[in-house]
Amino acid sequence: MHYLITGGLGFIGTNFIRYLLDKKQDIQITNIDKISYGANPSNLKEFETQKNYRIIKGDICDRELITKALENVDTIVNFAAESHVDRSIADAWPFFKSNTEGVLNILEILRNRYMKTKLIQIGTDESYGDILNGTFGEDDRLKPSSPYAASKASADMLCLAYQRTYDLNIIITRCTNNFGPFQSPEKLIPKTIIRAHQNLKIPVYGSGKNVRDWIYVTDHCSAIDTILENGEPGEIYNISSGNEVENIKIVETILESMHKPTKLIEFVEDRPGHDIRYSLNSTKIRKELNWKPNHKFNDALKKTVDWYRKEEKWWKPLLNDQIIHPTPWKIKW
Repeated sequence: MHYLITGGLGFIGTNFIRYLLDKKQDIQITNIDKISYGANPSNLKEFETQKNYRIIKGDICDRELITKALENVDTIVNFAAESHVDRSIADAWPFFKSNTEGVLNILEILRNRYMKTKLIQIGTDESYGDILNGTFGEDDRLKPSSPYAASKASADMLCLAYQRTYDLNIIITRCTNNFGPFQSPEKLIPKTIIRAHQNLKIPVYGSGKNVRDWIYVTDHCSAIDTILENGEPGEIYNISSGNEVENIKIVETILESMHKPTKLIEFVEDRPGHDIRYSLNSTKIRKELNWKPNHKFNDALKKTVDWYRKEEKWWKPLLNDQIIHPTPWKIKW
């Protein structure tokens, strides 16, 4: 089996490649990544000498590159995306270039050259927008709140249209908030751990009452693998764990586990269009594909805290003024 993984040097892509190399035999992985701010070449450095793994620096908008890379590929898993909401608020254009136009480029190549190749499009729960009560199912209307979410929702619509029009083998996944090793210091959990480790103030948007459903990244990887093996073309699969927690509670839990005072918390101006609550119904993947998460939230969060405290050499080179700024959505990136 030959996998083409796009965006494989990012957080989830890195963990998925590690998952595949650990769990599967007789596979070949080609990783294409343009190595922008969300990618880190050191994430998979130890695999570069292996015969079944290769890394190519490139952009999914590059038609010639993607066309050539897809030769003899059985499955493409598209993680490649601009993914930071704050950055999309400051400048939306890179998000539509990568997240929408890049997906369209892949779809055009598939329909013209590689009709039988399977595409797993990695979507996001943010495409649904927020929900005060209940949960979103796969057939619910999309109502994105940020330019990032809109660009991802657009890509999903293109995938569904190409699947129906050209009978391509396409499956869409939408997952809740991930956490775990190799996540960018820009994100809430690693940012909190790193700043607490340095005894710095931890900015929390608004009142901190925004609710997210958190899933450990390895559980997300196992869900994608399950969908790869047993998912049906044209289907959408929500992936969630049921760990709905307020942002402020996440920060307080991390501080407690690190024996740091809550006085480090600093409430800052909320970002525009900040969704109140995300919640996905993942009954479909659980019942139809017999998947379930294997990690308890508190145990996985402790593992994550321990990883960042141990891996200073990984995150220190990534720190910059934008990451430590209390309201990064105001910055011109």
